[in-house]
Amino acid sequence: MNAILRNALLLLTAGLLASNVAVAGKEIVPEFVDGTVRVSAEEVIGLVEELPNLVIIDSRKSSDHRKGFIEGSVAMPNTETDAKSLRKHASSKSTPLLFYCNGIRCGRSVKAAKIAMANGYKKIYWFRGGVEEWEAKGLPLVRP
Repeated sequence: MNAILRNALLLLTAGLLASNVAVAGKEIVPEFVDGTVRVSAEEVIGLVEELPNLVIIDSRKSSDHRKGFIEGSVAMPNTETDAKSLRKHASSKSTPLLFYCNGIRCGRSVKAAKIAMANGYKKIYWFRGGVEEWEAKGLPLVRP
């Protein structure tokens, strides 16, 4: 391989690696998560209207949840998401689940959605923008 091609490949690889790192050293979550349906804030509202059995899961840590959450959501940090906690709120594997966290620099909802898929849940929605997008669009959070 000649030096120019090798250097070009190195730069491309470095660029791809850097694209996964965000401001302040936090990772930007992927655009899509295989096995989930990515939704926007407006689509979350539509799902709530369409799917009366939708379980909305706030995957953030408890301290973030206490600052405000989407109405009707269940506080279930990704670190506490497992077969038992999921079954408590969604006994059927066909129950639609929607996961969210703080936004594009928070990977908690990605991790939680993957845990749900690994446990056999089939209808998984992922609100990538999370609380950040929700508030930016002027939508209300429940503040305890």
